[in-house]
Amino acid sequence: MPSPGPKRRFRKSESSMRFFPYPERKRLCLSLLSLTAIVAAATTGCSTSPGTTSSSSSMNTGSSFVIGTDVPVAGVVSFQVQIDSIDAIDANGNSTSLLSGQPTVDFARYNGLQTLLDMNNVPADTYDKISVTFGPATIGYLQTQAGAAPTIQTENAVLSSNTFQETLKTPLVVSQTGPVGIRLDFDLYKSIQVDSSGQITDEVTPTLNIKAVSPSDAGGYIDEFDVGVVSVDATGQSFMIQGPHGMQFTVNVNGQTEWDNNEGLGDLTTSSIVQISGTIDRASSTIDADEVAILSQNGFYAGGQVTYVQPSSGTANSFDLYVRGLLPTSTGLTLGQIAQVNLSGNEKYFIYWMHNPLTEFLFNSGGLVPGQHVTIGGPASGATNAQDVTCKRIMLRHWGFNGTIVPNSMSNNGTFQMNVTGFAGLLVPGPVTVYTVPGTSWRDGLTGMSDMTSSDSIRVVGLLLRDPTSNQLVLLAHYVDLLQ
Repeated sequence: MPSPGPKRRFRKSESSMRFFPYPERKRLCLSLLSLTAIVAAATTGCSTSPGTTSSSSSMNTGSSFVIGTDVPVAGVVSFQVQIDSIDAIDANGNSTSLLSGQPTVDFARYNGLQTLLDMNNVPADTYDKISVTFGPATIGYLQTQAGAAPTIQTENAVLSSNTFQETLKTPLVVSQTGPVGIRLDFDLYKSIQVDSSGQITDEVTPTLNIKAVSPSDAGGYIDEFDVGVVSVDATGQSFMIQGPHGMQFTVNVNGQTEWDNNEGLGDLTTSSIVQISGTIDRASSTIDADEVAILSQNGFYAGGQVTYVQPSSGTANSFDLYVRGLLPTSTGLTLGQIAQVNLSGNEKYFIYWMHNPLTEFLFNSGGLVPGQHVTIGGPASGATNAQDVTCKRIMLRHWGFNGTIVPNSMSNNGTFQMNVTGFAGLLVPGPVTVYTVPGTSWRDGLTGMSDMTSSDSIRVVGLLLRDPTSNQLVLLAHYVDLLQ
């Protein structure tokens, strides 16, 4: 790959296709579900140990979970930090751990989406404070040079404090009646410091927004959870999954569960890696799946951002993938690196949440573009060399794109144009046309396009596609967020 150019850092300046189901319940956030231990992000391998619990006023236990998300900062492609502990504290100062092990989480990975971090049994009590302790952290940002493939620069972060404590506006009430949890929102924009010229420094002042949530809250929904299948119970309409840190969960499916590519429970094996979306079941503390997609049938998957496509137009023969998610972690790929995926022409292409014959027309080897969030799946033998990766499945997934509205571009047919900023703005040139539909969810102060002004900074979480007829980039909006 060509040598990188000068370092650049950047500052934050139901339809028939079925790609917008359950919009009101999905967000990108890191939530702590309080009656079960935190499930470390599915892309991170970590050891698991039982959570330690101090003395408590009750010997009863309840189930608690943790969900996670972030407020992004432009230019930052990753912020990985080790979480040493997450403790819930009651009015008497008694504390209990909500975390299993010491997972490393990339808070920049789920831009506009939520994932399950952990779930544990903890003492029944009323907790009014949450304390989070951090370990080592790194910041990764994109470097670009005209005519060359982008590269990633990573530096060690310096935290101003390793501990963050917040008093909950609504206490976390753990009981035996059903699971509750916490939503942990790491505000990267306020946390990562910049100098007087707007350049990102290595200094980080941890700033978090933490609140108690129930499974039915928007902040308790699991947008995406990438895991391996352990076993399948066809009679019970469920399957067991396991994250990379070893914790196992039961996933329930029913007649309303959507399966991508017309696959189903009978297609799952112990070599399957899946993405699921859904909620924590109140009665059993299992996961009720709204959507299931098989990412791999051969025991290996990697996911992240497309940063470079060769050739840049026409049918692609390879693309570069910034690796954000990885199972297993023992191949030739590593998290935070750029891998080259070579295409043979025999790969199958899918779009998450889209069940329509047009899928392969909209996304194929001629529709790969920089900035897309994709996963690849196949045998692990095809991933021993990070510069020569092969796969069998490629899936396009939702991701959040930050940007500004192009003046006078909002139309009555539900479209507008936006200039993409941040690190994705380096990959997505020029304005992109955003398509909204009745199923689009408007968040953070927005109720519709009429609430937007040309001075607003927004985030559109959706699917980035190349229009096969006009060859222009379009963004199908799942969520539209107002960035404060």
